[in-house]
Amino acid sequence: MQFPEGFRALNHRDYRLFFSGQLVSLIGTWMQRVAQAWLVLELTDSPFKLGLINALQSAPMLFLAFVAGAIADRLPKRRVLIGTQTALMAQAFLLAVLVWSGVARYWHVALLATCYGLANTLDMPTRQSFVVEMASKEDLPNAIALNSTMVSGARMLGPAIAGVLVDRYGVASAFGLNGLSFVAVIIALWAMQAEGLPGPAQGTTVREDVLAGLRYSVRTPLVALTLSLLSTVGLFVINHNVLVPLLARDVLHEGAHGFGLLMAAVGIGAIVGALTVATRGKGRPPLSLLLGTAGAASGLTLLLAGIRNFWAAMLVLTLVGFAQIVFLANCNTMLQLVVPDRMRGRIMSLYAFVWVGVTPMGSLFVGTIADWFGVAAAYAIGGGVALVIIVALGLLWREGGGDRGERG
Repeated sequence: MQFPEGFRALNHRDYRLFFSGQLVSLIGTWMQRVAQAWLVLELTDSPFKLGLINALQSAPMLFLAFVAGAIADRLPKRRVLIGTQTALMAQAFLLAVLVWSGVARYWHVALLATCYGLANTLDMPTRQSFVVEMASKEDLPNAIALNSTMVSGARMLGPAIAGVLVDRYGVASAFGLNGLSFVAVIIALWAMQAEGLPGPAQGTTVREDVLAGLRYSVRTPLVALTLSLLSTVGLFVINHNVLVPLLARDVLHEGAHGFGLLMAAVGIGAIVGALTVATRGKGRPPLSLLLGTAGAASGLTLLLAGIRNFWAAMLVLTLVGFAQIVFLANCNTMLQLVVPDRMRGRIMSLYAFVWVGVTPMGSLFVGTIADWFGVAAAYAIGGGVALVIIVALGLLWREGGGDRGERG
C-alpha cells in the first residue's frame, strides 16, 4: 500500500510501527496528566503543590538534558527507547496500584513525578533523533509534521477520555490504562529493523561530548538562531495552560465549558497547522518561515490583550495554535537537517531543554504578570516582548549576512 504525498513518511515500515504505537501511548500520557492533577488536588487541595508536581517533572530536563543528549549519541537508540518506555510504563502502573490499594500519598506522586521526568529527559532527545533513521532524511519533514499532528490529536483526545474515566471509575483507571498504552509502543520498538546505532567511537568522555555539542550550537549561526527563536516563543508565547483559563474566567466571564472550547480552539489550529506542514515539499524549511510563524504567533498573542468577545478569542487562539505548531515543526526539521548525524542527539536535547524546561519558566513569568497587572497585561507583555526579540533577531541575521550563509 502506497500512502499519499501528505503521509509519505508512513511508507517506511519502521516509522509506521513507531507512529501507531506512539499514538496509543500519547493518548495514555495525556490521560495520566489529567488524572495526576486531579489526584494531587484530592490529596492536598493545594494549587502550589500541584505546581510543584509539574516542576518536579520538568526539573530533570533543566539539569540533565545535555547529558541525556550525549548518551543518546553514544548508545543504540532503539534499545534506549525500549528502556525508557518500560520505565514510564512501570511508573504509571505503580501509581495505579498505589491509588487502587488506597495508600497513595502526596510524596508518592512527587517521587514518581520525578522518576517520570528522569525517564522523559533521556527518552525525548533519543526519540526525536531516532525519527530520521526510521523515515529517512528525505521524508523527515513529513515525519515530524505527522508527529506534531499525532501529539495535537492526543492532547485533545486524552484529557476528554480521562475526564470520563475519572468521573466514572476514579483516577486509578486512567493510570492503569496509560500503563497498558506503553505496551503498544514497546512492541513496535521490538519489531523495528532500525537500531539507531551510534557513530564510530571518538574516544571522548560524556563531559567532552556535552561541551562539543554546546560549542557547535553556539558557533553554528543557523542552529543558534533557531534555538533563540524557540526560546523566545517558549518563554513568552506558549503559555496557554496559564493564561487561557484566566482569559475565559476573568475577561470573557465564561465557565469551564467556555474554557474547554478555547483550549480546543488551540488544539484544532495545531492539528490543521501540522497537516499543512505535512503537505509541504521536502528539504530544509526556509528561515523566513520560522521568523514569519514565530512573529505571527507573537503578534496574535499581543492581539489577545485587547479582545473581549468570546468568538473573536476562539478565532485568534485557533490562529495562534496554527502558527505555533508550524513554527515548532519547522524548528525541529531545521535542526535535524542542519546538524551532523553524530551530534543529532545532543542538539535535539537542546530542543527538548527549551520545549520542556524553559517553557515552564515562561508560564511562571506570565502568571506573575497576570497576578499583578491582569490578564490583558500578561498577553500584551508576553506577545510584545516576543515580537520585539524576533524582529531584532531577524534584523541581526540579515545585517550579519546570515541569509547568504543559509543558502550556502
